[in-house]
Amino acid sequence: MLLRGDVNRIYDERRREKQEKRERFFIRPRRREKNAKWFSVGMGIDLPFCLIILVLLIIGTILMFSASYAYAYYTQQEDSYYYLKRQILFILVGVAAMVLMSFFNYNKLHKAAPFVLGAAYFFLLLVLILPSGEGGVKRWIPLGIFNLQPSEIAKFAVILFFSHWASKYYKLMQLPKYSILPGVAIFGSMAVLLLFEPHYSGIVIIGVLTVIMLYIGGMKTKYLIVGAVVLAGIVLLLAVTGGLSYAMSRMDGWGQALTAERGTELWDSTWQTRNSLYAIGSGGVWGLGLGQSRQKFLYLPEPQNDFIFAIVVEELGLIGATIILLIFALLVWRGITLSLRAKDRFGKLLGIGLTSQIGVQVVLNILVITDWLPNTGISLPFFSYGGSSLIMLLAQMGIVLSISRTANIERQ
Repeated sequence: MLLRGDVNRIYDERRREKQEKRERFFIRPRRREKNAKWFSVGMGIDLPFCLIILVLLIIGTILMFSASYAYAYYTQQEDSYYYLKRQILFILVGVAAMVLMSFFNYNKLHKAAPFVLGAAYFFLLLVLILPSGEGGVKRWIPLGIFNLQPSEIAKFAVILFFSHWASKYYKLMQLPKYSILPGVAIFGSMAVLLLFEPHYSGIVIIGVLTVIMLYIGGMKTKYLIVGAVVLAGIVLLLAVTGGLSYAMSRMDGWGQALTAERGTELWDSTWQTRNSLYAIGSGGVWGLGLGQSRQKFLYLPEPQNDFIFAIVVEELGLIGATIILLIFALLVWRGITLSLRAKDRFGKLLGIGLTSQIGVQVVLNILVITDWLPNTGISLPFFSYGGSSLIMLLAQMGIVLSISRTANIERQ
């Protein structure tokens, strides 16, 4: 006569036998498993996210060259490939950094967050004591082949620090002491340093990123309203006292690019925005064709930088521009999806923050080139020419890929 314990033991043994048979039937050969491990979802980096980045890099490089070759020919000793050669070098360094960071254990950044924030403050202070650049601004630290822009480090530092802070104090983030106070302290101090450069677009982006990180970290919605009112009061006070003279000069002609009269001061101050709108309008639905832009021939100043998307619309039209924006949207969606399935809160917040930076800059860039926002100099990720911004962005995407290695996305 079998006892209940014996019956359970026999049942467990049979169940283990069936499980072993299933595993022997479905298991892959060892060599195939090793080969697949690099790109397998849940074990290696996320292949879709990686491919989207590479697609944007390829498209962005082609269009950056198309937008820059005429300007480079006239300004860089008849070298039409000047910006292309340097951008390719930046891409190689950035992709290497992305691959390296994809292998790096992102949790090691948890304790390093205060030190990265300290490094950001150091570079923001260092750039202020260096000689002024073109136009009297102090935004870049010369490093030979390219210039380091401290605001790019500051963006990453803000995202990293608040990911660390909110994951450490997530049960207390609804209290002003753990949300409003550190947010105001860090953003306020960085804003002051950026104000002296001056770099108002950096202030705007870091401010938006601070709000995003605090909100997804657990801050109450009502504090956003209070913060918005206080910030509006500070901006109004600075505007009245003359503390925003540089910013106010950038706002001259905002929304009046197409109504300014020729020969007036307003006509000169809106030259770049007006030619951006001309480029967008002449592109129509289908565009003039790749390489066929007219505004890049010294009408639109430095078309390879902040206003590159205007040339993209002129050459590829509404259809091509929409496809590119959809690819950006796909990148942001995939990055946030991966981050939400990270194994820890720190990974979730860090991945969402880094991916959100891409979305924020794309939206602000589009608003600037269409004259919905004043011309504040916001680059388009993966498209605009630049070393420090591109390398930093690719390194940050490497961190998202590192998060994807442990993300629980097999059940999608």
